[in-house]
Amino acid sequence: QVQLVESGGGLVQAGGSLRLSCAASGRAFSGYAMGWFRQAPGKERDVVATISWSGATTYYADSVKGRFTISRDNAKNTVYLQMYSLKPEDTAVYHCAARQGGGTYYYATQYPYWGQGIQVTVSS
Repeated sequence: QVQLVESGGGLVQAGGSLRLSCAASGRAFSGYAMGWFRQAPGKERDVVATISWSGATTYYADSVKGRFTISRDNAKNTVYLQMYSLKPEDTAVYHCAARQGGGTYYYATQYPYWGQGIQVTVSS
């Protein structure tokens, strides 16, 4: 079992930056692939970015490519999502997710462990 807790969300103006953190506890964090997903009101939960257990492989949704960076620090059991040039359409609840495995996983259904989510609001 892995417990995940997100932090770092909030309200920011368009063009601003935020860094989300996801602290994991429980089993060996380094054996888990991690992902960030987001869900806006009335919409499905969509992938934002994912990272392999080693950090060597990352994936970004087209909508955030070049603006967001996912990274992890296995010594601190933490994964990060650095967000730059934020847009109002980035407004959503952001969730981190974890699953065991050495691959890259793009779909919410592939992740059994989830944080409670954190609100990010970008004002225009």
